[in-house]
Amino acid sequence: MPSPSPTATGGTRAARPPARRWTGALLIAAAAVCWGSSATLGRAVFTGHLLRSGPAIDPLILAQTRVTISALLLLPCLLALRGKGGLRLPAREAIGAMTLGALGIAVSNYGYYLAIQKTNVATAIVLQYTAPVWVLGYMVARGRQRATLTRLLGVAAAFCGILLAIGAAAGRLRLNPLGIAAALAAAFSFAYYNVDAADRLRRIDATVLTTWAIIGASLFWALINPPWKVAAAHYTGADWIFLCVFALLSMLAPTLLYFSGLRWLDATSAIVTSCLEPVSGTLLATLFLGEPLDWTRALGIALVLTAIVLIQRPGPVQ
Repeated sequence: MPSPSPTATGGTRAARPPARRWTGALLIAAAAVCWGSSATLGRAVFTGHLLRSGPAIDPLILAQTRVTISALLLLPCLLALRGKGGLRLPAREAIGAMTLGALGIAVSNYGYYLAIQKTNVATAIVLQYTAPVWVLGYMVARGRQRATLTRLLGVAAAFCGILLAIGAAAGRLRLNPLGIAAALAAAFSFAYYNVDAADRLRRIDATVLTTWAIIGASLFWALINPPWKVAAAHYTGADWIFLCVFALLSMLAPTLLYFSGLRWLDATSAIVTSCLEPVSGTLLATLFLGEPLDWTRALGIALVLTAIVLIQRPGPVQ
């Protein structure tokens, strides 16, 4: 008998073969490491560890260019490999995928960067990574999952692990009304991103969904901040090289990996696995930026890894 297809409507985590679940988890873990690496890269640039000339890069520009450059790279590649037919979707699906890009990718990215600007990295990460709580709450409220002990422990362990891994438990949180609102907007947006994308991936190829979502995010930003305003900032050639590398590492590669992995996982399992992002960022900052790794951070990393393993265990049909 063939294994259940991830594209089958109503597919559940319990119905998916364990090997497929772990494949999905590894793909999402790779996406999280890309995000963590890009965060470390951004911190290296703005703290002087990596040389960069020219005017400061605004959070809006960083969020806008990462999706726009990704779209400019991915769209011609997909058209060359698959032709126009390979990108075609029914109008309703195309609009839905672009809405996912605008409200899921663009709002989440900008909210996170604005929160960092107005508060600090620790505050932004802690609030954004309340997203697993909102995803599980939504799935339970809609009757699509049960609030099992395994899921509750997985979400709680992931959140507590993040608190410890980034040092928030040591009092590093910084309160600012706009920053808190931006981080919570990022959390809700990321939660929506996971739930909506998981549903769409039952019907749409991961690469096609990535392309339409990134196009939607790019169009959203083009309306908010037209391209000529970006050009008027007169960024240097070195800045554009940085922005291109940043787009590949923080948007194009991880989004393709994340959507590919999300085919094989439910939204709760996927978003808990994504908690590897701040963990990988912490480890990379220790390795390359000389930031200390004490026992509390090591414990936090262990908790996140435990949560990821716990949430992937086969459970009852949802």
